[in-house]
Amino acid sequence: MAEKQSKPNSKAKAKKSSAGKNPVKDDRSQMLEKLNEELKNEKDKYLRLFAEFENFKKRTAKERIELFKTAGQEVIGAILPVLDDFDRAITQTPEERANEIEGFKLIQNKLNDVLKSNGLEVTETKIGDVFDAEIHEAITLIPAQKDSEKGKIIDITEKGYQLGDKIIRFPKVVVGQ
Repeated sequence: MAEKQSKPNSKAKAKKSSAGKNPVKDDRSQMLEKLNEELKNEKDKYLRLFAEFENFKKRTAKERIELFKTAGQEVIGAILPVLDDFDRAITQTPEERANEIEGFKLIQNKLNDVLKSNGLEVTETKIGDVFDAEIHEAITLIPAQKDSEKGKIIDITEKGYQLGDKIIRFPKVVVGQ
């Protein structure tokens, strides 16, 4: 009988020892799965953070380039009335006195060249063009003499300017109604 008792005890010990190993293996596999999941989450966070940083670098580089392009916008905007005064003075000078203002014209040309070299361009607007609120500023509407003049530019009172692709002053126009 002692043999029979020892056998079940040895089987029980085997069951206990095998049952004891399974929870450890299960704990280890669960821990390994948990660590793998945490690693996966951390890698995902890292990749997202890296992508966000790359986007930040691109955005700031683009903003810096844009800043350099329009850095002198305020100064150039302040000079625009001077350009208008040059144009008015030249157009108001009688032809017989044209020789007297040659130096004045040379100064105007030099100022225009300096501003063009810094990216300033005159916005192309002509009398008879269709009025576009995106690029023109209507200062008044007047009755059109002809039906063909309705919705079109009848007069340009002030030139428009753009610095690169950005309009810094819209052309002021009179529109037929």
